[in-house]
Amino acid sequence: MTNTAPIDLRSDTVTRPDEHMLAAMAAAEVGDDVLDHDPTMRALEERVAHLLGTAAALWVPSGSMGNLISLMLHLQRGDRFLAPRGAHVLAYEFGSAAWLAGGMPQPLDWDAGPGRPKAATVRAQCDGSTGYDTLRTTLLCLENTHNGAGGAVTPPHEHAQLAAAARDSGLRIHLDGARIWNASVALGLPPAALTVGVDSVQTCLSKGLGAPVGSVIAGGADFIREARRVRRMIGGGVRQGGVLAAAGLVALDRIDALAEDHANARLLAAGLAEHGWEVTPPQTNIVLAAVPDVGVTLQRLSAVGVRAVAMSGQIRFVTHRDVSRADIEETLRRIGEARI
Repeated sequence: MTNTAPIDLRSDTVTRPDEHMLAAMAAAEVGDDVLDHDPTMRALEERVAHLLGTAAALWVPSGSMGNLISLMLHLQRGDRFLAPRGAHVLAYEFGSAAWLAGGMPQPLDWDAGPGRPKAATVRAQCDGSTGYDTLRTTLLCLENTHNGAGGAVTPPHEHAQLAAAARDSGLRIHLDGARIWNASVALGLPPAALTVGVDSVQTCLSKGLGAPVGSVIAGGADFIREARRVRRMIGGGVRQGGVLAAAGLVALDRIDALAEDHANARLLAAGLAEHGWEVTPPQTNIVLAAVPDVGVTLQRLSAVGVRAVAMSGQIRFVTHRDVSRADIEETLRRIGEARI
């Protein structure tokens, strides 16, 4: 083992709040959010709703809870929902979409590009059958960026086509926008341009934006009113939540800084390719690399103080605000010297 300080590229969730964020948390105006709606929490929710172009929003402790609440409201037990293959709601939320929301998942192939189905594929899954022995399909779940596809971005024109196909087929639409801020920065568009036509959207503050905890669901006023009730039902009600919301408000001031993470991801991918790795060029802050043996490669990376994870049968590296350009250069130096 090396004594060199580790470089943690496992996820953009490993970031820690800096002094400015901690000071904002300590100074937050707070109240009982369950009883009176904490004032700092209200300010955060209103700001996120404005950024995403919705009428209202609701803070939740995690993105998985945000997706679960949304699916619980959109689905009746036994309803089928569509989602791109490898979507977070299918692969990384421990079956809660089926177990707790009662939905029957139907994965869609990536026939339009990484992480993206074609609008025609959505339409084909909704053939209008109404027989008593057929599944009722009621919801389309989209993900932007798509984590399992290496942070792949769905551009607005494709999003609009998918939304239109869902509407024409009588489906509601939930967008898992955990990293919608990354998609916004990569495309040079406001986040609201990527939520057009959806009934609900979930977004994370604790990934690239660096808050220690928290996500937000956004949607119509009636939807969010009911979401607040369901959040309490499954244990997500908080009291003096402004301490956490204050971190989220600071995080939202840092959206533009995600461009640095994207640049570092491109630098890492280019350097890995120079070392002979088979790398998918990143669109945002996630780098996927194909290797002959994922387990052995992770062990060798760990031995030189580089932390990564397995995803989709590949090695995943994620750049974030706590990893500098110098850290990426050091990562590549270690990999090159160890001939990994």
